Amino acid sequence: MAYTLKAEKRTRNGEGERRAGGLPAIVYGVEKESVSVSLRLNEFTKLYRQASESALIDLELDGKVSGKVLVQDTQRDPVSEKFIHVDLRAIDMNKSIKTFVELKFIGEPPAVKELGGTFVSNLKSVEVKCLPKDLVEYIDVDLNVLKTFSDVIKVRDLKVPEGIVIISPHAEDLVAKALPALTEEEIKKMEEEGAAVDVSKIEDAVKKPEKEEEGAEGAAATDKDKSEPKKEEKK
Repeated sequence: MAYTLKAEKRTRNGEGERRAGGLPAIVYGVEKESVSVSLRLNEFTKLYRQASESALIDLELDGKVSGKVLVQDTQRDPVSEKFIHVDLRAIDMNKSIKTFVELKFIGEPPAVKELGGTFVSNLKSVEVKCLPKDLVEYIDVDLNVLKTFSDVIKVRDLKVPEGIVIISPHAEDLVAKALPALTEEEIKKMEEEGAAVDVSKIEDAVKKPEKEEEGAEGAAATDKDKSEPKKEEKK
């Protein structure tokens, strides 16, 4: 999908620009001096909701095409949560870049749907290196391979388009897994401890012997009345 963002050079400081109804931003990179610009708050907010963090955006500066940019960083008002400043990174289309690409989980794991398990994931994005022309907004992760509680998806299992190389995390790091559902007591205990719902902590809380995973039917019968933890939302 193509994205376009309109900007104007600004002479006011950030606070002055916000009082005037604009969104202060800065464009930097590609061996050029940084440029202070003003964006339209509503336009940027809409674009930010639609585009992923790796989406290349066509920047129009003072009515002229200025090249491609990535949204590098944003700041929000802690009360209103409106954007108050944006960093835009100018991109040289002939040079390799490093950036993060979001993971898009596709489908429902059979181990969750059929065995009553809980889907857990430690990763929301991976860092990649590629030419800008090869950059994608998302990397799809097929969850249909998680048929049992012993199945896992690691970074090395991710299918990335040609020209893209994942540089972090490590190839053996865990992306996703299905685990036997937690009991209400286990979930409550984790919430009281302020623990994030990640693979390592859930495995500690469940404390199931491996031999139980071999009996899929038994696991389904045992777990059908247990509740599932809520997933945390992204950006």
